[in-house]
Amino acid sequence: MDVEGSRKRGRPEAASSGNGSLKKSKTDNQAREHIEQLQRLQQKDPEFYEFLKEHDKELLQFDDDDGADIDEEFDTDLEDGGLQLDEKAKKLDFSEKEQGLKKALTTAEVDSWCKSIQDNGSLSAVRSLMKAFRTACHYGDDGGGESTTKLSIMSSSVFNKIMLFVLNEMDGILRNLLKLPSSGGKKETIQGLMATKLWKNRNHLVKSYLGNALHVLNQMTDTEMISFTLRRLKYSSLFLAAFPTLLRKYIKVALHFWGTGGGALPIVSFLFLRDLCIRIGSDCIDDCFKGMYKAYVLNCQFVNAVKLQHIHFLRNCVIELLGVDLAAAYQHAFVFIRQLAMILRDALNTKTKEAFRKVYEWKFMNCLELWTGAICAYNSESDLKQLAYPLTQIISGVARLVPTARYFPLRLRCISMLNRIAASTNSFIPVSILLLDMLEMKELNRPPTGGVGKAIDLRSILKVSKPSLKTRAFQEACVSSVVEELAEHLAQWSYSVAFMELSFIPLVRLRSFCKLTKVERFRKEMRLLIRQIEANSDFVNAKRMSVSFLPNDLAAASFLQDEKETAVSPLSKYVVTLRQRAEKKNASLTDYSVLVGEESAVFGRNIPESDEDDDDARKNEEGASVFNSSWLPGKGSKVKNPTETKKKKKQQQKQVATDEDVVEDLVLSSDEDDDFPNESLSEGENDDADEVPPKQKSKKQRTKRSKQKKSPGKTRNR
Repeated sequence: MDVEGSRKRGRPEAASSGNGSLKKSKTDNQAREHIEQLQRLQQKDPEFYEFLKEHDKELLQFDDDDGADIDEEFDTDLEDGGLQLDEKAKKLDFSEKEQGLKKALTTAEVDSWCKSIQDNGSLSAVRSLMKAFRTACHYGDDGGGESTTKLSIMSSSVFNKIMLFVLNEMDGILRNLLKLPSSGGKKETIQGLMATKLWKNRNHLVKSYLGNALHVLNQMTDTEMISFTLRRLKYSSLFLAAFPTLLRKYIKVALHFWGTGGGALPIVSFLFLRDLCIRIGSDCIDDCFKGMYKAYVLNCQFVNAVKLQHIHFLRNCVIELLGVDLAAAYQHAFVFIRQLAMILRDALNTKTKEAFRKVYEWKFMNCLELWTGAICAYNSESDLKQLAYPLTQIISGVARLVPTARYFPLRLRCISMLNRIAASTNSFIPVSILLLDMLEMKELNRPPTGGVGKAIDLRSILKVSKPSLKTRAFQEACVSSVVEELAEHLAQWSYSVAFMELSFIPLVRLRSFCKLTKVERFRKEMRLLIRQIEANSDFVNAKRMSVSFLPNDLAAASFLQDEKETAVSPLSKYVVTLRQRAEKKNASLTDYSVLVGEESAVFGRNIPESDEDDDDARKNEEGASVFNSSWLPGKGSKVKNPTETKKKKKQQQKQVATDEDVVEDLVLSSDEDDDFPNESLSEGENDDADEVPPKQKSKKQRTKRSKQKKSPGKTRNR
């Protein structure tokens, strides 16, 4: 039995030695074949052989060890499917003595490689530099990055020099080796190149550059380093068409930086993703659409006045990316808008608090804002314009779902979206009914009993607290918003032949509000709006008396077209003054500053042929300012604060929770109160019932108990 056991134990050792001999024999055979090919070339074409002697000596001076090193280096790149060595095998193959014999890189050696590459385009120098780049990117790993190479980096200056040169120059070097244009290119360029022998001989250089750069990108924590690295990698994004696995990893990393990064990193990440979609096309555009929509929804979970600006920036990025491929964008927009409609239908059918919460939350509203912006941006395209009608129905249903005064901010947001869709698509949407119903609620018709109150920014809230309903600030904010949105709606049709008929019912209800309201300043505001509507009716009727066409004639479409272009109607002039007043009011409420997304992001839809928009001097200065510290991968020179790492962990947990492409599963944010009715509410239902939430009840009960406990003590002291 002992003999058999020893034989069994001896088999793995024999197998391992056999595998090693097989690998060695393979590399030897490859070397012999290459030498034989060179000898045959010398016999068949001596002139070409002499040409190679003069211009590419490295190709003729082929070494067996060189080929083995290249195979080991690029076979252990960043790919899935078992391409990485096992840790136990590494320990067996590389002992501590062999690690001690590694060659330490120096600045002079790196400079010599860089010079030979720039002067002669030496292929052996490129290979040596790529080995050094791999060692630099894997510096600080648990023995895995440096075990397969015979190089080691001893100082941060060597690391910085390698990183700067490779990131700045490797794209041009690879394009020169593969005989590609100096910039630009599409997926078809790489597909045609992949069938050539040149690509088969040198694709490992491209793969090593992209894979190791991705590895060090995951190790970096400084936003400036990440931004610079991504900006340089953008010029080499075309090569990712040949490596689908690396392409998916790059998309995932760029989406993470776009959704969670700070400073200029979101902009750089978005430009990287946009360049991928333009260069590579259908292979990555679906993943980018879905990933950006998920990241956008995650950022919309908690909203305040400061974060609204950043959400506005993210929204503009998504809308810009949709314009890259409108046919694919229509497919995704149709699916996501349909999901929103299903959530609203569930709320209308079940009429439960949980169903109402899924609609009346920031995620749902910001998704509506996103698709409203997309339809307004591409209203001339037939693909997305078809989705304007279902989106309008969803927004109208959301505005009417819970018609109480506490949700006036949400209703005004819906009305603003409807006005934008109507203006961009040139279609009539009955918005005035939603606005006039708000004026008939008693919260706006009676004098305020809660004092002046704090100024309310209706743009940053969806729901008002019950004490704020009775304040003067809330009433003024709502009435001024109603006047602004109603004037915007009527100004869109202030040049229509049927303006007098269209404005008749709003005039009647506005006059009724002036009679019923007990607040004098609201009466003055409404009378001013009524005078402007009447003046616009007289303006249109004076022009209408001189026409001879019927309402159903095509000539009615060109009625007052010249006046519309110059915006001379009374309502158009009045809307301009209202917009200026709203800007001043919003500026007074805005006491913050946001760097990213402070204004609407505007991007060009066509990518220039030449990507090199910055010269070499600027490029080197920017890189030197970033890689000028003692930071090394795996070291703690530049580490994020603990709060930042905690935030990242939370965001990663949220991303894991949203793997499904269903907006229905999004949970309501915790800042919403339990104030949804079990049944549908009527227009005039009172929402002033003094209901105390469970948390507030428990606090009141605690205070009562504490007072009861303290009272005996006070009587005793007396």
